[in-house]
Amino acid sequence: MGSSSSRLNILETASKLFQVQGYHATGLNQIIKESGSPKGSIYYHFPEGKEQIALEAVEYTGKIVREQLNKTLTASADPVESLQSVVQHLVDHLGHPEDVEGVPIGLIALETCSMSEKLRKACSEAFTSWQRLFADKLIENGFKQDRARELGILLQCTLEGALTVSVTQDNSEPLRILKEQIPLIIKP
Repeated sequence: MGSSSSRLNILETASKLFQVQGYHATGLNQIIKESGSPKGSIYYHFPEGKEQIALEAVEYTGKIVREQLNKTLTASADPVESLQSVVQHLVDHLGHPEDVEGVPIGLIALETCSMSEKLRKACSEAFTSWQRLFADKLIENGFKQDRARELGILLQCTLEGALTVSVTQDNSEPLRILKEQIPLIIKP
């Protein structure tokens, strides 16, 4: 395994562990074991330790979610249809927590916001980038910039909440309700 693929393997493993277990329950030894990487690799690629891994995991996950959102939002010109597709994607992956991107950022954000300014900022940047994608879709469809920005924030927060409740209850109803309400939420 090459150096860059070893680093990516560690990062992907850590990202999934942070998603499922959170920051505090995930240790370096578990990341090493589950990634199949030698102990020296983790310190070679991430010399600042667990916080650096978490920071890069948030950035990595933020990028993955951003790419998925962009792909889904651009598949249809209709903002209602594209936003409902975003929610449907989450409904389709609900029974598979390892496939639902975005959850780890909420969990890490809550766990670390008061202990690490770097992690807080990385989480904030990820959330803001998703909000901006929603806002851009609305602006493309004639919404005024301020209204689109507000709706982008509302959509991201509502989506995050509906996903959290759906995962917690092992029930897609909160997401399905959100999907049905999107036409009312994004009235110009």
